[in-house]
Amino acid sequence: MLPALAHIRNWIFDLDNTLYPASADLFGLIDQRMTEFIQELLGLDWTAARTLQKDYFHAHGTTLSGLMAEHGVDPHRFLSYVHDIEMDVLTEDRWLVEAVARLPGRKLIFTNGDADYAGRVLARLGLGESFEAIHDIHACAYTPKPHPQAYRAMAHGFGIDPARSLFVEDMARNLKPAKAIGMTTVWVNNGSEQGREPDDRAYVDYETTDLGAWLHEILGDEA
Repeated sequence: MLPALAHIRNWIFDLDNTLYPASADLFGLIDQRMTEFIQELLGLDWTAARTLQKDYFHAHGTTLSGLMAEHGVDPHRFLSYVHDIEMDVLTEDRWLVEAVARLPGRKLIFTNGDADYAGRVLARLGLGESFEAIHDIHACAYTPKPHPQAYRAMAHGFGIDPARSLFVEDMARNLKPAKAIGMTTVWVNNGSEQGREPDDRAYVDYETTDLGAWLHEILGDEA
């Protein structure tokens, strides 16, 4: 193990566009269904629904949070609709599976999606048995990343010490609250959507474009 990370005992991973490449565009299918949901809910055309969706995403952390706050949308109904997609674009990633298996300590998923959907994704990637638990949007009481409360609740719920924890995310803005409570942060910079505000990303400790390769590197493997 890389000496700088020898203290890490809790390995926490985001799901979408983190454990699989953004180029797979699985989340693009969900993104489209979120827009369609808003179209049907509010009777808007595609452009207006898309604009509102992104406004809610940036203002509330997730589209769902915006819809709950502004329109009282049932989260179960929304999640069932947007996650009703095929996962043919995902394939087993043995390189990543092997690296995750060798990480010392606890391994957890922290996602703004729900556990059922996360389980389907993990199974497609060959990671179905790799993680102790999934901390999803229901467990967050619908307070999503990047709200600081979501991170504190996750750490408390699993009884983990943030100072001995590492969090991996594709959305850099979601790393800032993790760093604030003492976690080591890893940004998977693979081209996925980011926040609108200018950001120096000083809270990012490590950056990679390939999670599997980075994990093997810190484990001391040669490429």
